[in-house]
Amino acid sequence: MEYLFVFAQSHEEFRVPELLSISELHGFTIGFDRYANVLDKAVKRPFMILMLDEEEHAHILAQRCILIKSVHEFYAEGASYEALHEQNSQARPQWERYIPDTSFKFHVLGYNFTISQRRQRQIIESFAYMDFLGKIDMKNPEVTLAVFEEYESGRAPDGGLHKDGEFTQVYFGRLVVDGTARSLMGTFDVKKRQYFGNTSMEAEISLLMANQTLASPGKLVYDPFIGTGSMAYTTAYFGAFVYGSDIDGRQMHKNPGILRAAAQYGVASRIMDLCTFDVTNHPWRCGSFFDAIITDPPYGVRAGAKRLGRKKVREDRPQPAIPRPDEPYIPPTKPYELSQLVTDLVLLARYLLRPGGRLVFFLPTVSDEYAPPDIHTVLCEGMEVVANSLQDFGSWGRRLITVKKTAHAEYLSPSFDSVREAGESGDTYVPAHKDFREKYFQGFKKDSER
Repeated sequence: MEYLFVFAQSHEEFRVPELLSISELHGFTIGFDRYANVLDKAVKRPFMILMLDEEEHAHILAQRCILIKSVHEFYAEGASYEALHEQNSQARPQWERYIPDTSFKFHVLGYNFTISQRRQRQIIESFAYMDFLGKIDMKNPEVTLAVFEEYESGRAPDGGLHKDGEFTQVYFGRLVVDGTARSLMGTFDVKKRQYFGNTSMEAEISLLMANQTLASPGKLVYDPFIGTGSMAYTTAYFGAFVYGSDIDGRQMHKNPGILRAAAQYGVASRIMDLCTFDVTNHPWRCGSFFDAIITDPPYGVRAGAKRLGRKKVREDRPQPAIPRPDEPYIPPTKPYELSQLVTDLVLLARYLLRPGGRLVFFLPTVSDEYAPPDIHTVLCEGMEVVANSLQDFGSWGRRLITVKKTAHAEYLSPSFDSVREAGESGDTYVPAHKDFREKYFQGFKKDSER
């Protein structure tokens, strides 16, 4: 059966991956038959007509998908009301059971346009042929019939304002369920959190990332760059047990810290442990036991990535002082270049994930330089990209990458020397995210402009 989905107009490229992830989690499929060759264009619009086997599946999606505003049983669509009514008449077997004694109301809404009250009444009266005999109930109706007019964004083709009724498409259906998951954005609002930092991920993105991991009760999820814990709270909220680590333990163990914020959300019991270590010198002695890895690697805009090691010191510079015996030893760190970090992260995920497990992470990239091979260069045997969604900031953007472990073989822990290994393999391709920090602070100028 076809259902009309109404989406929030934010993060359009994240919609389909989120739908597919939640349907996979619950073991059903979604049909995109209408958009076989135009899916990329379809996701830019607020409405999509999708196939579901059962109405219960619509409820599952609306309760979990952050980007769904409502789901409706689809009756008709058209470029005019004449076409809409003709198609709706043919759909009579779907709605005729509500004719005799079902209370109802109509809801008329314009996208990119506010429809006048007078015209809303005219639209409702145009459906008089449906002959509903039940009472009109504006507060608690048994059935809500919805009409959506879609207007182009911006101004009309002649440069003027849109006029009432000059829509591009109109949709009609019965409300099945309102999207309830979007209220979680208020629950996890960073401004209301007892503990957060300048690198804390916004609530909507944290929830989208959690959905991509297929977080659910009993699963084990790991964040190797946990920072202030934004993704830990949302994945734990969906029932997963979370383990976190970071090379800088101050953000994890200060008071208030991650555990106090987790207690605010009632998920402290699902934070398994928080440890301080460099991911390139991790303590994991066996692999294949995490169901998902979720992280936002530091890429140098607000905080740069570090790994244990000494920076190269010029001979004309003074050598580092040797600490006195009574002083605590603080291991030296050196920068961790982004392209090297991401390659190592995928290798680490292959080692730590169970077969079918997912790695979900953000990859910043330069808009004018990005190309699909940028993603393929970080992959390795046994790992496959299942989603790649862009959050566009203009001259740069960050891509939410979801990688699935398809291999069932056991792999050794990575050496974390991807630079040397790439050189030995003869790989000379330079991805757009290489040296991203330097490009960012240079304003993404091309080599000829620097």
